[in-house]
Amino acid sequence: MTKIKICGLCRPEDIDYVNRFRPDWCGFVINFPRSHRNVTPERARKLRAGLDPAVTPVGVFVDSPVETVAALLNDGTISIAQLHGHEDGDYIAALRAAAPGCTVWKAFKVRSPADVEAANSSTADLVVLDNGCGTGETFDWAVLSGVTRPYILAGGLTAGNIPPAIRALRPYGLDVSSGVETGKVKDPAKIQAAVAAARKE
Repeated sequence: MTKIKICGLCRPEDIDYVNRFRPDWCGFVINFPRSHRNVTPERARKLRAGLDPAVTPVGVFVDSPVETVAALLNDGTISIAQLHGHEDGDYIAALRAAAPGCTVWKAFKVRSPADVEAANSSTADLVVLDNGCGTGETFDWAVLSGVTRPYILAGGLTAGNIPPAIRALRPYGLDVSSGVETGKVKDPAKIQAAVAAARKE
């Protein structure tokens, strides 16, 4: 079964929604003020305290210091670090040294076969293949024919296009944020529908 992540939680209500509908993962966008979903590490810790243990917390970072990410992994605020900036193999190695046993995901903006090759060769535990940073739009999935490793599909996913995406691509997981929002806040009905759509396939 394809797994699903609901990303961009920033309010106590958002935690209530994921506790109710039980996606596999939930995401906190940490220290990235350009996003309306941004939370501080302290806010992430408070939100994490109310999370059901059945939902795995993921921290989403863009070029954050290794020490910041490692601290949140080591204190249990997050279980997985998802990297969306210019983090390279050296960064990932440093993070693994600072947070032994951690799980690291690396996101790639997919535009061409070269982007796919970069994802294939990444040292991250899992790659996230995306249209961009929270654009809420899909990309040309045909380019993914060259992917040789399990991946998480992101970018413009909604309850409506999740079933055809799973049938066509068989991704390991899905990362959904804008597609479960109304007026830039998480919508419980859309979260429920997206999780149900993933579970059906």
